[in-house]
Amino acid sequence: MMHYLQLSSRICMPSCISSQPKTIWTSSTSGNEMRVGHCTKVSRSVNMENLQNEYLFPEIFMREFVHTQKYPHARLIRLGVGNTTEPIPDIITSSMAEHAHALSTVRGYRGYGAEQGHMELRRAIAEKFYNNMGIEGDEVFVSDGAQCDISRLQMLLGSNVTVAVQDPSFPAYIDSTVIAGRAGRFQEETGKYKNIVYLNCRPENNFFPDLSTASRADIIFFCSPNNPTGNAASQQQLKQLVEFAKANGSIIVYDSSYAAYISDDSPRSIYEIPGAREVAIEVSSFSKFAGFTGVRLGWTVVPDELLYANGFPVIKDYNRIVCTCFNGASNIAQAGGLACLSAEGYQAITTVVDYYKENAKIIVDTFRSLGLKVYGGKNAPYIWVHFPGLSSWDVFNEILEKTDIVTIPGKGFGPGGEEYIRVGAFAHRESILEASKRLKTLF
Repeated sequence: MMHYLQLSSRICMPSCISSQPKTIWTSSTSGNEMRVGHCTKVSRSVNMENLQNEYLFPEIFMREFVHTQKYPHARLIRLGVGNTTEPIPDIITSSMAEHAHALSTVRGYRGYGAEQGHMELRRAIAEKFYNNMGIEGDEVFVSDGAQCDISRLQMLLGSNVTVAVQDPSFPAYIDSTVIAGRAGRFQEETGKYKNIVYLNCRPENNFFPDLSTASRADIIFFCSPNNPTGNAASQQQLKQLVEFAKANGSIIVYDSSYAAYISDDSPRSIYEIPGAREVAIEVSSFSKFAGFTGVRLGWTVVPDELLYANGFPVIKDYNRIVCTCFNGASNIAQAGGLACLSAEGYQAITTVVDYYKENAKIIVDTFRSLGLKVYGGKNAPYIWVHFPGLSSWDVFNEILEKTDIVTIPGKGFGPGGEEYIRVGAFAHRESILEASKRLKTLF
């Protein structure tokens, strides 16, 4: 692929004769983007060098950019990166605006808050999402989003822990593991990192790994509803996962960011499973259910019962990580989060979630009408479409080139995503209907 980058070269020059980097088009992998100029004596992190190519979503943005340069009059429809499009309900933005305005008054001004988040919001999250699951407000850590918390959890864990991920899976789990130095070398022949355990999640096994043959890992990243496949694990499947973690002394990092989209009786939290408090951390987010992709607000639950091998409570170390590396989520964002969890606010955001779910249904129906195997879209805002025998990047390029629709190639989520594309439901209805029309003319 062609990238808009600084001049790629391995040449270093003394500062007295260094030249300004030139901007050119050049091919890219993560390890060969060097500039002409003065070099320090600081070595680049071997972990950063071990990353493969660019992070997935900036790569998609770059391909969008190249396409729009080639076709400046194209009416692009973005169903790729999961960025929400519908306005945040007024009851929520009004609360944020009121809080922001209060900062201009002596009585309403607030500076730093608790790093763990305002206790009123922490309790509201515990009551709204973990009622009757034994989760208390002081076990909830409010943050600036689930993705940031994933990296904080990587910082929390020891450098020698082993990691398992679903395959396919959200790329941040793998990339943050590489950056932390736990992944081992990348193996070109398999498309996998040597030290990461890849848990095969495909239609053939109902998107849930065969745990009877799975290798043990210290940390298991598990997302349900899953990004990218859109599949939600059942009560029985999560019971197996918790039992597997207990038997192996593992910790599950459970990502429930899309729980609001569940339409059946699939669990919305790992803590619905007996015993999960002893083996699981849960991360979640306001981004996709409240439209806070730009506002930035999320949370992580670390139960008191979760202990290291020596009996030390994990929550105490996580609290130290948060206090050391984070000054707390924005007061304004937290005011919005509290408004989301009021009776009226939650009803308003549920209406927006239902809008996206209807978008997903339209996309599912479109691809099924074309005779393609389609998964997801019922319990998640993502649709996972199978193109047997085809490269996912080739399918991505074909759809973009001929319909001006941006999707995500499945291989970007791991080797298990090859032959698939992910299509998101985050768009205005007219864009979804137009995309449906264009796709039907392509296939």
